[in-house]
Amino acid sequence: MKINRRSTLAGAIAASAAGLPLSRATFAQGFPSKPIKIVVPFAAGSATDLTARGLGAKLQGILMQPVVIENKPGASGQLGASAVATAPADGYTLLMGTNTTNAANGALFKKLSYDPDKDFVPVIRCVTGVNALVVNPALPVKTVAELIDYAKKNPGKLNYAEASASQRLSAEMFNQMAGIKIERVPYKASPQAVGDVVSGQVQVMFPDLPQALTQIEAGRVRGLGTTGPKRTTVAPDLPAIAETVPGFVLVYWLAVFAPAATPKPIVKTLHDAIAEALKDPATGKAMTQGRMEISPLGLDQFEAFVKSETAWWTKSIKAAGIEPE
Repeated sequence: MKINRRSTLAGAIAASAAGLPLSRATFAQGFPSKPIKIVVPFAAGSATDLTARGLGAKLQGILMQPVVIENKPGASGQLGASAVATAPADGYTLLMGTNTTNAANGALFKKLSYDPDKDFVPVIRCVTGVNALVVNPALPVKTVAELIDYAKKNPGKLNYAEASASQRLSAEMFNQMAGIKIERVPYKASPQAVGDVVSGQVQVMFPDLPQALTQIEAGRVRGLGTTGPKRTTVAPDLPAIAETVPGFVLVYWLAVFAPAATPKPIVKTLHDAIAEALKDPATGKAMTQGRMEISPLGLDQFEAFVKSETAWWTKSIKAAGIEPE
């Protein structure tokens, strides 16, 4: 029997009214009718990449269309963000954005290839997480206090690797609040940066916790602390840096954005589908490796959150003495 898509959508609307799961509920008329692409503005293997792939695997079953993940790393996420900003506003090209691409880059660069505020519409926040302070195992320090002491006694001998706004700001906040100076070494991709800490070419880094724990558990780096306000249940043996440096806190987030002018019904369909996906424990585990928090925000809440986060990151970047490039 041939199934008419229009009839299917009508049935979906009725199912939604009856409170059935979104996989049988309202889709915007005719959407989606082809594969959806989620652009990841960072390298494969990054927390952003893992989050997008875990989400995409579940989302394609809900939306009944393939979901393709495309990595476009480079320029602190600018390449990937620009690709989505200039894509058709039809819901078929989305950005797995972060605090870097959609809140911090405006304060880190004199000129961006996109406008974080005007070029996107927020769909939903998916995940929040913290960074970890790690060092090469050859460095003779085992605690945050020992690292601070070593940096003070050995000026000019320590470098930190960074490949994102959260990594850079973590390090510069640490420098400022601890009264030390660890020099910056920028990288295009986080996996490359972590690799150079493992090899000893760079001594210090603040990678996202999922990346950090993989290396810590393998003995390739030594973990000293995390950037959250308190110890995380994911890694309770790692102290919060705030235990040694009072007031030190940095939390990052990952979220889905669509190009500006994407029709509201399509944005709502995408939001509802992703919200349903995030309720699935297996999907949450795939997205976070159990090392980040699934923390969705609704459409209105998320829009206000992005504005407040942009203000916080701008203020914090300036306070840390980071000059726009």
